[in-house]
Amino acid sequence: MVKAWYMDDENTDQRLEHHRNPPEFISIEDLYKKTGIEYFKLNVDTFKTDGVLDKIKKERGYSYEDQITVSEECLPNYEEKIKAFYKEHLHTDEEIRFAVEGSGYFDIRDDSDQWIRILVTPGDMIIIPSGSYHRFTVDTNNYLKAYRYFVGEPVWLPYNRPADDMDCRKEYVDKLKKGFSVAA
Repeated sequence: MVKAWYMDDENTDQRLEHHRNPPEFISIEDLYKKTGIEYFKLNVDTFKTDGVLDKIKKERGYSYEDQITVSEECLPNYEEKIKAFYKEHLHTDEEIRFAVEGSGYFDIRDDSDQWIRILVTPGDMIIIPSGSYHRFTVDTNNYLKAYRYFVGEPVWLPYNRPADDMDCRKEYVDKLKKGFSVAA
């Protein structure tokens, strides 16, 4: 099960947990209410045949998928990529990641502009809403293999903060103000 918590303000190694003192964990339900992030737990041994992922993909219209391995051995220009992934940014489409090996952190801003850190491990699938400021880093294991899903052809373009004038950001902020209802 995915774990999430409010981050401290330290500027030390981004791959560390960065808990506040004392730690402030946040439930999956509250994570959704405060950020719109949706979470699914999938079985990494059976996801290709059990129909659970296929149902999610069909319901959401995901028609393209690929796989990324974030590690020094597998990702060209690793240090440069890790720095780019960790820059605060948004996308015009939702970002879908399903971890199958390793672990890493997705950080997202809440409605008070505070960072919430989300640890993903094998079986965790998260959907980060379009227009939300977020970032990614591996943890100290320096390894994550994940599937990425898209509606249509993938859009890889990140828009670094500030990008508040973008329509997707305005729509997301409006949803934040109104509150996210219970995920389907």
